[in-house]
Amino acid sequence: MAQPIVLEKILNIREREKNEAQIKNNKATDYFEKVAKNLYYALKKKEQAEEGLHKCMQGKATITKIKEQSLYIDALNKKITTLQDQVQLARHEMEVTQAKLTNAHVEVKKVEKMIEKRKSDQLELEQNMEKIEMDEISIRQFMNQNR
Repeated sequence: MAQPIVLEKILNIREREKNEAQIKNNKATDYFEKVAKNLYYALKKKEQAEEGLHKCMQGKATITKIKEQSLYIDALNKKITTLQDQVQLARHEMEVTQAKLTNAHVEVKKVEKMIEKRKSDQLELEQNMEKIEMDEISIRQFMNQNR
């Protein structure tokens, strides 16, 4: 049976891995939030541009103004499509790093449980040895008294 001290070293390694996974997960989450915000702002701009186009259509506007507004909306649509792809990739990366973090956390817990079990087993063994010693001492004393 491995000593708890050996498992402590393994625990340190697992905790280091967990911390690294936590850092990667935080970075992936931050990147996802950044890209998602960019998408949100692009959608907001598109909405405002469409409202502007609608107002132009309602009132008196030149064809060039309407054409410019339509081209701007098309450019925003292309940007939005690109951002949506980036958001999907960032979301996937964030989910992967979250899964790795969860696995690392589970591994740390497993090692902690093993250490706890080994320590309790060792304590139980020591208590049993102590009981045996006490029994032997009692038997010797009894034998010495009967002589």
